[in-house]
Amino acid sequence: MGRIHARRRGKSGSNRPFRTDKPEWVPLSEEEIITKVIELAKEGYTQAMIGTILRDQYGVPSVKLMTGKSIGDILSENGLQAQIPEDLMALMRKAVRINNHLKNHPKDLGNKRGLQLVESKIRRLIKYYKRVGKLPQDWKYSIREAELLVR
Repeated sequence: MGRIHARRRGKSGSNRPFRTDKPEWVPLSEEEIITKVIELAKEGYTQAMIGTILRDQYGVPSVKLMTGKSIGDILSENGLQAQIPEDLMALMRKAVRINNHLKNHPKDLGNKRGLQLVESKIRRLIKYYKRVGKLPQDWKYSIREAELLVR
């Protein structure tokens, strides 16, 4: 399948091995993993960073495999879910960086196009998150509000 903003196909990525049972070699129990996820979220780590830390430092291959719940589900059950989803926030940070670059270099047409592509991804994600209920229906994106949210 082709990419959205390019005329090429991508390289195939690696796949996680198919497992349905909990690995017996994991040192932490289900309750310990949940408390560690909550503790890391209170320290300010994102969901992706929490998963990476649990994998690299604690030897947990998959939180969902071990607990039956994803990191996002655990955080939302404990009231620690961010108001704006992590992937949308990352795209908004990228748009703000490109916009700041374009203020200093207004004739940079490549980055102007890049900003258009990033903002179109943001709009598509917002439409999806409104449909599934993760964002309120009256939430709007603008580069000015994104600058305030990113800081």
